[in-house]
Amino acid sequence: MSRRKRKVPVVNKILGPLGYILVIASAFILVKTFFPVAQAELGYQAQKILPSKDQIVPINTDFSIQIPKIGVNANVVKNVDPYNSSEYQKALTKGVAHAKGSGLPGFPGNIFIFAHSANSWYQANQFNAIFYLTDKLDLDDEITINYEKSEYKYKVAEKKIVKNTDINYLSNKQNTNTLTLMTCWPPGTTLSRLIIIAKSI
Repeated sequence: MSRRKRKVPVVNKILGPLGYILVIASAFILVKTFFPVAQAELGYQAQKILPSKDQIVPINTDFSIQIPKIGVNANVVKNVDPYNSSEYQKALTKGVAHAKGSGLPGFPGNIFIFAHSANSWYQANQFNAIFYLTDKLDLDDEITINYEKSEYKYKVAEKKIVKNTDINYLSNKQNTNTLTLMTCWPPGTTLSRLIIIAKSI
């Protein structure tokens, strides 16, 4: 007697390949979202072992930011509406964004510079990679802003994680001379915000 071949249910034929596709897609999403974070972290650790003695030359002297400790040297796009997603997403492909209505270097007030993540996971690593390592900043670490051919120095005074709905830090307090940096936290997500407040020196 010949054995009858066991029939594989049609559902199993579909679910098997579908499971593999989902696993591969999940792995792709994780790599796409968090690889730039890991890359930045590895670069930072390598820099600690073999520190560079070269001074950072500003990417431009019209409006740029340099943070030597974490290797930041980026354009600052001026007067970007932080409430207009299409406007700030476009600006963040060119550097980091200066919030419209916030202070400017050389004048009293609070300069607000941000690097949001995108609205979707597949865009996130394009838009906030510049500030991925801002969590490494400590009190008294130096930040330099170049603006209209002049240089302005700041030292970190405060670091905190706040809710993604907290917009108090956007206010331009005229009686201050501060620089506030903001990025999404954890890197590659939009769950919270990491805020760095620095004071003019």
